[in-house]
Amino acid sequence: MALSKVVDSAPAAVADVADGASLAVGGFGLCGVPVDLIDAIVENGATDLAVVSNNCGVDGWGLGRLLDRRRVARVTGSYVGENREFARQFLAGELEVELIPQGSLAERLRAGGCGIPAFYTPAGVGTLIAEGGLPWRYAPDGTVTVASPPREVREFDGRGYVLERAITTDFAFVRASRGDTAGNLVFDLATRNFNPLCAMAGRVTIAEVEELVPVGTLDPVSVHLPGIFVQRVVQADRAREKFIEKRTVRRRPGTADVPARGEDAA
Repeated sequence: MALSKVVDSAPAAVADVADGASLAVGGFGLCGVPVDLIDAIVENGATDLAVVSNNCGVDGWGLGRLLDRRRVARVTGSYVGENREFARQFLAGELEVELIPQGSLAERLRAGGCGIPAFYTPAGVGTLIAEGGLPWRYAPDGTVTVASPPREVREFDGRGYVLERAITTDFAFVRASRGDTAGNLVFDLATRNFNPLCAMAGRVTIAEVEELVPVGTLDPVSVHLPGIFVQRVVQADRAREKFIEKRTVRRRPGTADVPARGEDAA
């Protein structure tokens, strides 16, 4: 019988996340975000965190809760929008931010999980990504105090490529639609986003799953992430409300209207 990786609760799962830890956090916008584990870190008290995530939540939700409490020291990601506090802290010199192309972020996480130390990509050639000088940290007066270093650029078959380093982190937090007690995970539709890649990059990966099942229940063909990448599994809070970040469809007669974040259903 496979060893169970189930932990009793989210707080217990993150109990050893200490000050200064690096975290790879899955999710895209409000979709597939490991909110139970993030909330447990809010209660855990760990600070000075280095976060790797596509975006850093929204104001007051997800990783935004850690930002609100000044618990994040550095963010590596691709998107700043939808979070006013994130932008404010960055421009005020309170937060170091490394912005990189989204595809490069995905591949850096995957490479870290596969033991590939670096790779070449055409993304960023001819820009500050390759040349260096991209602001990572501002001073309160708006001057740049930390800038990105230049990256190695090589030519292959007449085309330039920039060298990108792999990303590994102390911990990874992911949210799956289904998972078994051995850590095999399934992600529904868009929740797949950055979750498998973050899980691969973490030295200790913790998965919150909406539906926790015994080993042997999942069809092996349907598994998106094998349990070899997952060290801890926790049952997600199934009563937690899910939000839509931006509602862009018209209301249809006779159907319930799903509220966007912070709204009440009509």
